Amino acid sequence: MIQINVKENESIDKALKRFKKKFEKTGALKEVRARQHFVKPSVERRKEVIRAAYRQKMRDLDS
Repeated sequence: MIQINVKENESIDKALKRFKKKFEKTGALKEVRARQHFVKPSVERRKEVIRAAYRQKMRDLDS
């Protein structure tokens, strides 16, 4: 469970922003979305290979 201590004279907006940042770092929402449907391991690997190729292509263009 994520806890955020609101400091004295701190606005709720800032505290909420800190909470959202911590929550995003945990990756909880990403995991929930991933578990909504099953993806075969072969499909996951294929997507990862495609992503890696794209990243490499972008790196090569920058250099």
